[in-house]
Amino acid sequence: MAAGFEWDFDKDAENQQKHGVSFSLAREAFLDPKRVIARDLAHSESMSKKIKYTNEPIQAEVVRDFLPSPDELVVAEDGVKITISLSRRSVDFFKAVAEQNHTSYQRMIRRLLDAYADQYQDDSTKCRTSPD
Repeated sequence: MAAGFEWDFDKDAENQQKHGVSFSLAREAFLDPKRVIARDLAHSESMSKKIKYTNEPIQAEVVRDFLPSPDELVVAEDGVKITISLSRRSVDFFKAVAEQNHTSYQRMIRRLLDAYADQYQDDSTKCRTSPD
């Protein structure tokens, strides 16, 4: 199943003007099966400031790719309705980001929880299945 991407065309034009990269080109990074996720060690503490990158060698630490593949995000799954109490700030955050991206905040929360469960499922399964 092919992955779908949606974006704001005005933001896409702004990104092309500012960075010279279209969203359609940038999405290829998510589709690349050989992608590497790395933490920029030299600049990770200064994200609130504008960073000026030069041609100096990058000091990076590779981070295990925990992101679900795009195909995993578009698969329809059986849902289970539950009642959950979340903090106001979390709900406000997801609603704002969802509105900017023209999607459902519930879908974003579900995908986040699914990715978290997938990441830690093997470890928790080992704990439960160990003999006494």
